Amino acid sequence: MDLHDIPTPALVVDADVFEANLALMAERIPGRRLRPHVKAHKCTAMAAAQVRHGHTTFTCATTREMIGMATAGVGDDLLLANEVLDIDRLRAVTEAGERHGVAMTVAVDSAETVRAAASAGISSVLVDVNVGLPRCGVVPDDAGRIADLARSAGLEVRGVMGYEGHLQMVAETAERTERVRAAMLLLRRAHGAVGGDIVSAGGTGTHDLHRFDADDPAAVTEVQAGSYALMDSQYSSLDQGFGQALTVLGTVISTTTGGERRGWAVADVGLKALGMDHGNPSIDGATVWFCSDEHLTFGTDGPLPAVGDRVRVVPAHIDPTVARHREMWVVRGSTVVDRWAVDLRHW
Repeated sequence: MDLHDIPTPALVVDADVFEANLALMAERIPGRRLRPHVKAHKCTAMAAAQVRHGHTTFTCATTREMIGMATAGVGDDLLLANEVLDIDRLRAVTEAGERHGVAMTVAVDSAETVRAAASAGISSVLVDVNVGLPRCGVVPDDAGRIADLARSAGLEVRGVMGYEGHLQMVAETAERTERVRAAMLLLRRAHGAVGGDIVSAGGTGTHDLHRFDADDPAAVTEVQAGSYALMDSQYSSLDQGFGQALTVLGTVISTTTGGERRGWAVADVGLKALGMDHGNPSIDGATVWFCSDEHLTFGTDGPLPAVGDRVRVVPAHIDPTVARHREMWVVRGSTVVDRWAVDLRHW
């Protein structure tokens, strides 16, 4: 198949750029120091590629991701880095781990999440600590209490996790470095009260700022980066060396010339095909004006494309973009070499 045979809108993965991204991260953070976050791609085939690069532990955002990864036999140690109160879903996570011989750990930050995990037969947890992002996580000084509750409920407490998501896109490297270190000092303080072998943190934007030396008071044991594998226009602005592996392929369905705006083109890549929470997508050599349900309107400084031409649209945020699609088309040049299901989407 060729690119022109793919029905649009469609997720397209450049196989060579994808592999280069995995190799670069494996060189920077090898083995079990990286726990890739599968919420970025929601695809067991992609996770299997990460295993080939030496990363065998994974982070998940949903119970479906946990169960899907275990069922596919991808990874030997899975972390649900999210608070879940649904005992039926957590019990299904427990059963999948037992059935397939995979370690299943979940995040807790309250008595309620501890009770849910214990009631569902979950065997091990991490205490989720708030290190500055106003989302989930217990305040550092209360982490020890949550750990004690978990142990009293019969759960193994493997350590702590904390996500400095509010620092991922701090533009100035020196400021980002200083603030990440401050956040990790909070996490390590909580770890002192919690115990366990794991100090888990990080994302693509801060992956290169974490330290693993146990003598460093801000050190972690693992980083949860995920977007590096595919990338998007937001993370690409940090210029960390990863290439843009994923685009949304669209077809130009209409063009208009003349008038005050000098003409524009419309592609069939609208809001229903893109995650828009981080702003407009981009097209090389063009300016995206706006997106509507099924349309993307853009202008160019040069000649307009013709109706029927294909365009590559770069999403601003990869995770919700991938979640809108059922499959990814893997290409080399213009040749389709594989098709991967986005089999971990939904809850």
